[in-house]
Amino acid sequence: MPASKSRRTRISPHQALVYAMILVAGSDRDISGKELKLIGRKSRQLPVFAGFDDSALPAIAQECAVILHTADGVGRLVAMISSALPRHLRETCYLCATEIAAIDGRVPPEEMRTLQRLRVALGIDRLAAAALERATQARLATL
Repeated sequence: MPASKSRRTRISPHQALVYAMILVAGSDRDISGKELKLIGRKSRQLPVFAGFDDSALPAIAQECAVILHTADGVGRLVAMISSALPRHLRETCYLCATEIAAIDGRVPPEEMRTLQRLRVALGIDRLAAAALERATQARLATL
């Protein structure tokens, strides 16, 4: 890949976190209002988003959607996400993505496949992923 192209596709850790959430939300071709609201809430409230300008969220989401609709868009996004995140933020990214997938009360097979692909690219082992997924279930439990 030419250097100029790799510079154009380099994203920040904040963008990577947003891309991961948008990628999972859109993998079933239907981003729900609940998913969008949760992405917005996370970008405003989580400590990892300190210093992030959440007014950039719509533009970042649009960039992600454009990439997603290109040839091997999912693969490109997963690679961009994993290369932009330092090791210590990879589980945070996966946890955010699982919460987006689970917010609607069910996780469609398409979202499960995307989560698995993301997990592998981020280098998260199955046991750690299972713990993060279980934490998501506990956080989103209702009466």
